[in-house]
Amino acid sequence: MNARPNLAEYVYAELKGQMHDFRLLPGDRFSEAEIGQRLGVSRTPVREALFRLRNEGFLEVEAKSGWFVRPIDFARLEQLYDLRILLEQACLARLAAGAELPAEIEALKRVWLVPVAERLTDAAEVGRLDEAFHTTLVRAAGNDEITRVHGDVTERIRFVRRLDFTRADRIEATYQEHAKILRQVMQRRAEPAQLLLKAHVEQSKAEVRKITLATLHEARARALTSP
Repeated sequence: MNARPNLAEYVYAELKGQMHDFRLLPGDRFSEAEIGQRLGVSRTPVREALFRLRNEGFLEVEAKSGWFVRPIDFARLEQLYDLRILLEQACLARLAAGAELPAEIEALKRVWLVPVAERLTDAAEVGRLDEAFHTTLVRAAGNDEITRVHGDVTERIRFVRRLDFTRADRIEATYQEHAKILRQVMQRRAEPAQLLLKAHVEQSKAEVRKITLATLHEARARALTSP
């Protein structure tokens, strides 16, 4: 009785992972039968997973041509980045106003306040840590509803956000900017921390504006050739 939901979850996670890893790009087309054959599952869990991804805005379906990955809606992405800035700035204000800093801040210091020689250079790992930095700041502020909304925003921008770490200069800038934000939080200086945070996320938003289909194809090529 539990096989079908588990298989649908498996197909859902696999396809979403392929989009996040640039193995599936905007405009790529496929049929339910192709997915089922590729993943070794029947059509029913495939359909459940595909409709779930469509409801989340990742896929679309046409009667005659089948399923395809939706084009990137850059206007919507910019709105999500703007919402992310507002949410994170609110959390920085709460953190700065607290009697003492949560333990999560100490954990962030161990990751981001490190000597240059100890900084990571792997794009995927830095991307994961960057996301954890921002989600941890929000969670540490202690507002469950802000954390929930921020988590939804994070999920919806993850696909393009990872492209921000395919260049060494962006990785270096991320370390520097995160360190500056943390130091302001540690000194309970809300406004400077908020301004630094806004500039930091605005730069990521600017990088998103530069993304083209060619950039995505290059990212897929790198993903397929990397060990």
